Formats: sequence, C-alpha cells, structure tokens
Amino acid sequence: MLAVFPYRHRLDLIATLLPDGLELETVLEASTDGPVPVSFGFHPYFGLPESPRGQWMLELPPMNRLMLDSQGIPTGELQSFDGFNEQLGEVSFDDCFALLGGQSSFSLGGADRRITIEFLEGFGYAQIFAPKGKDYVAIEPMTAPTNALISGAGLQLVEPGDEYRAAFRIGVDSLL
Repeated sequence: MLAVFPYRHRLDLIATLLPDGLELETVLEASTDGPVPVSFGFHPYFGLPESPRGQWMLELPPMNRLMLDSQGIPTGELQSFDGFNEQLGEVSFDDCFALLGGQSSFSLGGADRRITIEFLEGFGYAQIFAPKGKDYVAIEPMTAPTNALISGAGLQLVEPGDEYRAAFRIGVDSLL
C-alpha cells in the first residue's frame, strides 16, 4: 500500500447507527514520519422507489461549482452556485462543489420520506451525481476536490502525530 500512497498513517472509521439514520466519522492519524495529505470521500447513492425520479425534491445549499476540463478535472476556476431546491425533473448533475461554510445539509425527498445528508465536519467538498434517466442520486462528502493529490488544490496536510476528523450523517425522516 505504501507504494501507492507513501504516507504512513492510521485510519479509523466509526459508524454509529441512530434511530433515524447513520453517522460516519473518519479519523486520520499521521505517523511521526511526516505530514499526510487528506484526500478521501464517500459515495453514498440514494433512491426513492415509491415515487418517480422526476418528482423527487432535491435540496442543495449555495456553494461554489468547480469548473472542469474535458476529462472532469478541476481547472481552478470557480462559479457561484445559488443552490437548488426543486423537483429533479429532467435535471442532471455530475458536478464538484466547494462548500461555503463548515456544516452543510443536502436532502432528497419523495413520496413519504426525506433523506438528509449533513456534512458535520472535515468535508469541504461535495460531488453531486444525478444522471438523467437513472433512479438514483449520489451526494458525496469529500475532503478535497478531484485530482488534489496531483494538483495540490484544496489539499490539506496533517502534521506528524496530529489527527484529522471528518464526519457526516445520513438521516431518514417520514413526511407523513
């Protein structure tokens, strides 16, 4: 593994099952050998089989959209995104965003429930993937943008012996 990612570290994942959801916390501890870059994310996909995709309500907060080149790699340019709070309809997303604050909340609702994804700490980026014609939406917490290990853009380092914590929560609410 060190041939692929040559930074000694320990990674702990704490999963807490709650009555109405799931919380995932990741703790990265850098060894004393040197700093460790932080670039990881999760890829939860959600669907609401009781209602058609076009009727799903998607709520995204205001953020900055990372502009991408033809290969999907961020160019360094940002575009203001005012948020999204409407039925998904025929809209599609395959976009990376930089969050504007520490905690952010996203949701997907339909039929009789709403799924809420809260970025609690450590995740400064979100990938939103909602391809047209597919009955799922991915709301992906990320600590750095795509390609950060190569470009250095948005990349954070954990100093030797220090920790980095990142947590998010998936909640499910009944709308009845």
